[in-house]
Amino acid sequence: MGKIQTHKGAVKMHTLLDYDGNLPAYINITDGKTADNKGAYDVPLLKGSVIVADRFYNDFFLLNIWDSKGVFFVIRHKENLQYLSIKENELPQNSHQHILKDEVIELKTKTSKKRYPKKLRRIAIWNDENQQTIELITNQMKWTANTISELYKSRWQVEIFFREIKQLLHIKSFIGTSKNAVLIQIWTALITILILKALKTIAKFKWHLSNLVAFIRLNLFVKINLQKWLDKPFEDHIEPPPISLQGVLF
Repeated sequence: MGKIQTHKGAVKMHTLLDYDGNLPAYINITDGKTADNKGAYDVPLLKGSVIVADRFYNDFFLLNIWDSKGVFFVIRHKENLQYLSIKENELPQNSHQHILKDEVIELKTKTSKKRYPKKLRRIAIWNDENQQTIELITNQMKWTANTISELYKSRWQVEIFFREIKQLLHIKSFIGTSKNAVLIQIWTALITILILKALKTIAKFKWHLSNLVAFIRLNLFVKINLQKWLDKPFEDHIEPPPISLQGVLF
């Protein structure tokens, strides 16, 4: 990433978001030209992990690498996917009516099949909120189709994470335009969001993150016990002056 022009520039933050706590486990910052799937090659993954991602990660060579490492994936596939249906799984009869299709497939084109030679599972679900069909591919053959659909639904937490950073920490524009200046602002925002979420977790009061940020800004220069304030923000926590044992001279 070189010097960013003041009139136009872009950076991309490739983020692995841990579902437990919705906090980033890995981040790689590149220039805006680096494709999402290319940035994913460097993401460290543990065996048994489940990766949920959008269609930009529909890279069969990448998916084959994940599969060879014992990593499961749930990816929204592209509309022009060419495949052969091998087996059609039975759909739930009286529940989960949003499941439209559950089948085992193999890739059809020579190039795709070379990159991913194994069978895949294809699941089509109806998204009532957006009134559209979402088509997924996965290498997980044992879980129910509804479990797969719920996993993909959880991907929305990624959008929430980035929205919180942009809106609450005002990281839409950059003060400096050099590589170092941009990286400092991004990493500072990430450290801040981690601290804020840690405070939100330890507090007994049910904070919304946006309210917590607003109240902290109002109390930046107030000397109070942080834990007491987090637990009971609307009570007076200013400590009384210490009682002096020395007599008053005047």
